[in-house]
Amino acid sequence: MALPLGILLLSGEHERAHYALVLATGAAALGRDVTLFATNAGCRLFLASQPLVAEPREALLAGRGVAGIATLLDAAAELGIRRIACEAGLRAEAIPAAGLLSGIEAAGVVTFLGAVGEGQIVTL
Repeated sequence: MALPLGILLLSGEHERAHYALVLATGAAALGRDVTLFATNAGCRLFLASQPLVAEPREALLAGRGVAGIATLLDAAAELGIRRIACEAGLRAEAIPAAGLLSGIEAAGVVTFLGAVGEGQIVTL
């Protein structure tokens, strides 16, 4: 059985957020348990207003046949990826938990580490 994968998203930049979703969905498609934990500016990925979807890079990716953030967020939900916004990160960025997409948990780093256990953690 494959070890769980934890993805720690620290950055709110489009490229890092996009690739966090690529890694998460790829690992989940292979049958791994995946937890995507966003903190600080990385919490932007989980905003209901989806500011990253409005960035020019999304159109570039779509034009080249690459799944964008909106598609990957839907896939993450369908694949059962646990998606957590860090409570401290939300406070640091002045993001209310009510402003998050449906299905996103607000929890702390202990919850993230507990979910990953002896698995691997990738930081972006």
